[in-house]
Amino acid sequence: MRKLMLGSMLAVGLIALPAAAAHGQAARLAPIKKLTQSTSSNWAGVAATGGGFTNVTSSWTQPTASCTSATTYSSFWVGLDGDGSNTVEQTGTSADCSGGSPSYYAWYEMYPKYPVNLSLAIRPGDRMTGSVTVSGGGRFVLTITNNTTGGSFTTTQRANRASLYSAEAIAEAPSSRSGVLPLTNFGTASFTGTTVNGQPIGAFNPDRIDMVSGTTLKAQTSSLSGGTNFSVAWKHS
Repeated sequence: MRKLMLGSMLAVGLIALPAAAAHGQAARLAPIKKLTQSTSSNWAGVAATGGGFTNVTSSWTQPTASCTSATTYSSFWVGLDGDGSNTVEQTGTSADCSGGSPSYYAWYEMYPKYPVNLSLAIRPGDRMTGSVTVSGGGRFVLTITNNTTGGSFTTTQRANRASLYSAEAIAEAPSSRSGVLPLTNFGTASFTGTTVNGQPIGAFNPDRIDMVSGTTLKAQTSSLSGGTNFSVAWKHS
């Protein structure tokens, strides 16, 4: 999932959705091309940029999807790259709606490869922790843990062209080939303990990103608290 900044539509990375939610359409998450105004058509959250990043960790409470009859999508994740670079190494969770019913699931993705959905049980209110760590030789260790249930998944993947330019914790609106998809009303996503290279992300003067489509504010990111904690509030689909 790479980030798309306003006015800078880049190629997008796929994130697969459950068949019931996707209705045969693969939804995508996309990289960001960083701009100074700190707005994005598909990302909201906090991103450190400048290079040299080898680890990012954050925890979040799995939001509750407020579903109508509309089909909507949302994802919450930590990752390296994607803000100003063409690869993304990430893991997270999603909260989608289809036919008035929510679905929750975990996944990892090594963009531009396709994402992998996980069997890890996810429920609204579960306390999640994700991390992505460089292990050398183009390898990355991705771990996502459900601290509420005790379930966890770890995988080692390779990405030889990763630039390690950015590190981020993000709430995202997935995209299709035709553009950004409607964003699930997830209420508020609260991220805590966000660290980069073992330090609070605030130590890297990170970009605080709001999700904006045209003149519509879709999701708003709070200021950092304690250098590691912030929240993203849903505003509009």
